[in-house]
Amino acid sequence: MAQVNMSLRIDAELKDAFMAAAKSMDRNGSQLIRDFMRQTVERQHNTWFRDKVAAGRQQLERGDVLPHDMVESSAAAWRDEMSRKVSDK
Repeated sequence: MAQVNMSLRIDAELKDAFMAAAKSMDRNGSQLIRDFMRQTVERQHNTWFRDKVAAGRQQLERGDVLPHDMVESSAAAWRDEMSRKVSDK
């Protein structure tokens, strides 16, 4: 994965305290910032995923679902269409 530089402005006292904390953990500042960024992205994704699952469960509880045979026939029609497109090439 390509790496890029990122600049940010922080006050000197915060930087010094952060670098000291990183050193006490036998890490450097860049490592800790990358860890924080990964955790933030993962936490956001997990929240998004849980929200989608909750919405799906609510739809199910309301009975807002498609019958199995309707889904199957729609999928079969899609497969047939894709097969035709592939064979036409």
